[in-house]
Amino acid sequence: MFNQCYTGMCKMLIILMLMTVAFAGYAQQPAFKGGQQALDNFLSQKIIYPEYSKQNCISGTIKIGFVVDGNGKVINPRVIQGLGIDLDDEALRVVKLTSGKWVIPTNYQPLNIVLPVRFEADRTVCGFSNNDMRLAIANYKSQQNLEDVVTNYYKAKYLGKADTTHEAAIISLKKQLGYDDKFINDVLEQAHEKLNQGDNEGACHDWTFIRNIGSNRADDLLAKYCK
Repeated sequence: MFNQCYTGMCKMLIILMLMTVAFAGYAQQPAFKGGQQALDNFLSQKIIYPEYSKQNCISGTIKIGFVVDGNGKVINPRVIQGLGIDLDDEALRVVKLTSGKWVIPTNYQPLNIVLPVRFEADRTVCGFSNNDMRLAIANYKSQQNLEDVVTNYYKAKYLGKADTTHEAAIISLKKQLGYDDKFINDVLEQAHEKLNQGDNEGACHDWTFIRNIGSNRADDLLAKYCK
């Protein structure tokens, strides 16, 4: 579910744009090292197209806002405008990875940046309508509510506070959501790719998720990398 995808039914085109919103009076703005093309290439190489959106041919522009400080570091990244699905998380993740890669002009004062990241499905191979995409987005949000039930249960269980008489229902819910061995393998693969990118935070997030759906398969990795 979490692999980059370039050909066949899951081919995706990623269009990346940069828009800077400067406060009045700020003439100079930070620039990504190497310029706009370097920024586009960096994001394209780092993005792992999320599986749900990939399989459901979901396109959209996710706007990430942040501040670049005097050292070129990304401060306070947040989703300004998104779809409320996995594309939001991935856009936010890769923008965080640009931290430290911005060239700061002389006499610079920190300003707000908005970076729209456009995920564009190749409709020539997807064949999904706009209505299909809207339904898929709504379904994702419904699944998130069920996912919260599962993860909240296991978080409570690890603290000794869960009502274990509900565990059979939780296991049934996990099956409904498709949280099986293949799913866990996919999450582990995604986390490994993030770790290779130097994104320990992203990898730890995925391993924590595995633990919070009741699996111990990421426990050793959590102990090693996420102390």
